Amino acid sequence: MRKIIHIDMDAFFASVEQLDRPELRGKPVAVGGSRQRGVVAAASYEARRFGVRSAMPSVIAARKCPNLIFVKPRFDRYKEVSIQIREIFHEFTDLVEPLSLDEAFLDVTENKKELQSAMLIAQQIRAKIFEVTGLTASAGVSVNKFLAKVASDINKPNGMKTILPDEVLPFLEQLSVKQFFGVGKVTAEKMNRMGIKTGGDLRKLDLVQQVKFFGKQGRFYFNIVRGIDNRPVNPNRIRKSISVENTYEQDLTELDDMQLAMQELSKTLEGRIERSGAKGKTLTIKLKNSDFEIMNRSKTVNFIITSAEQINKLADQLLRDNYIDEMRIRLIGVGIHNLVQPVDDDWMNKQLKIQFQGVL
Repeated sequence: MRKIIHIDMDAFFASVEQLDRPELRGKPVAVGGSRQRGVVAAASYEARRFGVRSAMPSVIAARKCPNLIFVKPRFDRYKEVSIQIREIFHEFTDLVEPLSLDEAFLDVTENKKELQSAMLIAQQIRAKIFEVTGLTASAGVSVNKFLAKVASDINKPNGMKTILPDEVLPFLEQLSVKQFFGVGKVTAEKMNRMGIKTGGDLRKLDLVQQVKFFGKQGRFYFNIVRGIDNRPVNPNRIRKSISVENTYEQDLTELDDMQLAMQELSKTLEGRIERSGAKGKTLTIKLKNSDFEIMNRSKTVNFIITSAEQINKLADQLLRDNYIDEMRIRLIGVGIHNLVQPVDDDWMNKQLKIQFQGVL
C-alpha cells in the first residue's frame, strides 16, 4: 500500500506578490489582467471571498470586487520560488511528480528520512516550505493519488487532511461528486440531474452503467468511487505540447493585424521549442473572440516543426482558412502538439502556459 502526499501551495502566485509587497497583504489581489482586459491567473484568498477565481475575465472580477488590485505576473520570480519548493520535496523523496508550479504528488512509501508516518513527513514539508519561502502550503495524505488530491482541498488554506485506509470508503460515501478530482463541472451537473450527488450515489452504478452514462471516463469513476487508483507517482512526465498566447488591449478586427500578431507569437514559440528540444508535427492556433468564444484549429504535417518561418506559414494558413469578416479577436495563441519525444525544458513552463492564459 502506497503512502502518497499531495502538496498544494495556497494561492501561490498571489501569495508570492503579497510576500514581496507588504502593502498588498490582507488585500484582494489578482495576478494577471487589468480592469479592462485579460484574464485573472490567480486570486488571493481576500479576493476569493468576493467570488474572484482564476480564469475569470478581469472585467467580471473587477465587478465582483471593486477594490481588487491587479498586478502583473512575474514569471521568473514564481519559477525561483517553485524551484526552492521542489528542492524541499527532494529532501524527502525522489518520487516527485510536479503537476504545476505550485503543486505536486510525492510517494513517501520509502523515503530518505526513513520515517514511517506520511503525516509526519507532510507536516515537516509544510514547515520547511514556510521556513524557506515564507509561504503556506496545504497537504493531502492517503493511499493513492486521487484521494491525496481530494484531501489537500479539504482544509485549505494552510491545512492538512489525512484519509487512512479504513476511512476511504466512508469518506467517499459522503463526498459530493463536485469535489471528485476528475469530475468536471459539466459532468457533475449531469450527475446531479440524474440524482447522483455523492460518492455513495455514484457507487450504486455498476461498470456497464458508468460507461454507458459517462463514456470512457466511466471506468475511472467506477474505480475511484471505490478508492481504487493504481497510478504511480511519475517523476518523468512527458510533456505533450508547447504553446504561447497573448491577449490584446484592443480587439483585433483586421486580418493583417492578426497575421502580424501571429508572426510575433511564432518567433516566441520558436525560442521555446529551441530551448526545450521539443519535436512535434502538429501545429494548433487558438482564437478567442470578444464574446470569449474559443476556436482551436490544427494541422499535422510530415516534418518536424522547428522554425518561426515554418510555424508562421502553417499558422497563417489556418488563420486565413478560418477568418471571417467582422471577427473581433481578443486573444491569439499558437503551439505545437503531439510531441514525439520527452523534452528537457522545465516542467514549470506547462503551468505558465495554463495558468497565465490571456495575460502573457
